[in-house]
Amino acid sequence: MDLSIVIVNYNTRGLLKYCLKNILELNLPFDFEIIVVDNNSQDSSVEIMKSLYLTNPKIRLIESKQNLGYSAGNNLAIKKAKGKYLFIFNPDIKPLPGSIDKLYDFMEQHPQVGLAGPKLINADGSLQYSCFRFPKFLIPVFRRTPLGRLPFARKKIDWYLMKNWDHNETKPVDWLLGSALVVRKDALERVGLFDERFYLYFSDVDWAKRFWLNDYQVYYVAPAQVIHLHRRESADTNWLESLFDKVTRIHIKEWLKYFWKYRNKSQCQSPNFK
Repeated sequence: MDLSIVIVNYNTRGLLKYCLKNILELNLPFDFEIIVVDNNSQDSSVEIMKSLYLTNPKIRLIESKQNLGYSAGNNLAIKKAKGKYLFIFNPDIKPLPGSIDKLYDFMEQHPQVGLAGPKLINADGSLQYSCFRFPKFLIPVFRRTPLGRLPFARKKIDWYLMKNWDHNETKPVDWLLGSALVVRKDALERVGLFDERFYLYFSDVDWAKRFWLNDYQVYYVAPAQVIHLHRRESADTNWLESLFDKVTRIHIKEWLKYFWKYRNKSQCQSPNFK
């Protein structure tokens, strides 16, 4: 099989329905499957899947009895996937015509690339930053507090977001946002699955670092474009209030886990971004 499209859903029935509809309408020229993992949604996502999509032989549903989060949820599907390449999409992704084809062709032509991602754009067509440098310890603090407005912190954030790069060019990057990724499945024999110690955040950062450490390249593929209907979890909350928010607590906990995991390891073999 050419590719397996993996989607982890949790209480996003509308987005999931829209995502599946858009993928199927692409009429992909590949032998493919779609595996949806439902993380114990309470919003009738499973009922919609069963009534609308499970008659399609290309679509499979895995029902989890609990919300496993991003890493463990994706791993459930990856273990069962049959494709040469894995396309990992969040339900809020709309792949544009030709995007999956371009990612597939890129991976076929670049065997040393283990992990790649498309250019993410907002619904209005504007750029959404989706490729990054590996974070320094204070980057999450700068991004979640007023400290980020200070000139020196703003400079650090811009460096982290790679704002000085032309995002219309295909290039190697440190890591890519986990909302839309393509993975060479046989590379996972060396790299491994997502680290399930990361529930929601930093699993994509950690995975990219492990690809580089195992001599696989990580690439941003600009010609492949997908719409990401993304909204930051803390977008509607005051920064002080967000410190007591459950999602923020998870973010802080996993930020500390990530830096603790790599505390004694040398820098991975990614490009030396200045």
